[in-house]
Amino acid sequence: MLSEHFEVVAVSSLDKELKLIEEREGVRTIAVPMERHISIVNDLKSLYKMIRVFHREKPYIVHSMTPKAGLISMLAAKICGVPVRMHTYTGLVFPTATGMKQKILIWMDKLLCACATYINPEGQGVANDLKKFKITKKPLHIIGNGNVRGIDPDYWKKSNDKRKTQDERQNSSLNSKVFTFVFVGRIVGDKGINELIEAFKRLKPHSAKLVLVGTFEEKIDPVKPETKQEIDSNPNIEWVGRQADVRPFYERADAFVFPSYREGFPNTVLEAGAMGLPSIVTNINGANEIIIPEENGLIIPSMDTEALFLSMQRFIDEPELVAKMKANARPMIIDRFEQKFIWNELLNVYQSL
Repeated sequence: MLSEHFEVVAVSSLDKELKLIEEREGVRTIAVPMERHISIVNDLKSLYKMIRVFHREKPYIVHSMTPKAGLISMLAAKICGVPVRMHTYTGLVFPTATGMKQKILIWMDKLLCACATYINPEGQGVANDLKKFKITKKPLHIIGNGNVRGIDPDYWKKSNDKRKTQDERQNSSLNSKVFTFVFVGRIVGDKGINELIEAFKRLKPHSAKLVLVGTFEEKIDPVKPETKQEIDSNPNIEWVGRQADVRPFYERADAFVFPSYREGFPNTVLEAGAMGLPSIVTNINGANEIIIPEENGLIIPSMDTEALFLSMQRFIDEPELVAKMKANARPMIIDRFEQKFIWNELLNVYQSL
């Protein structure tokens, strides 16, 4: 959409997805290696390469996302004298960090904001954390109702082919007669997977199934060994890995469960809601702005296995409540987060800048 109004160049680390973006969106792409974790030597190399890109391209606006790309992009843009330096905070790492790591992350975000001219928290929760930790005194601009992507209602909807859905259920190892929970995201500790598996184990035998859609990350944030063993051995848990199209897994489920420790504005909660699923989410940024308790889901404390277990059991035991929340789920998402509304709000910001 933006490329209809501006010349857009996409910059990211080199992988197969960058080429897909180029082909799908019809924009030019440039690869600059960047690492997600702190690596002083490699980060300085990335900064140098980004400076060279900006010096050559001479952009009027640099718009960055994610912590590492944001810091490198904003520093490089400041050094190169880019007029508009815009950063979107899709999530914050430092609120859940501790000790020296937290101090380093706070310093990094303060440096990022010092270089930026326009700061866009993805939601009110992220904005509150930026204020609470005194990251910047600059104005904070939430675009639309938050969220950077929005939901395409024509894509995120249930299939009209009811027979196909029934076949998918029959061909799956899951039994459609039991209550099915689905999780979509990285299978890591930070997403609450350890608590999710422990809570699921406590449910009545054969009363529920759990589908996990996503990949394990052994180097960055692995789950506990006993969690991995339970996933591998429990016949009521189905791990399907990363999927290009996650809609069939939402469609097979009765509810979405997302016990993450931290987020900016989780797209998966929006996706699940648009697919007509009520959600169990933790009381974290973004998720608590999407879910209204007992209207389209439940909100529980983060890192609380007991609360997660009780909420999952409640979904199984109270079909009338679940039916009510299912009926509300899609309208509540489309009304607030429809994609074209988000796009138009972003376009207005770009044009004003």
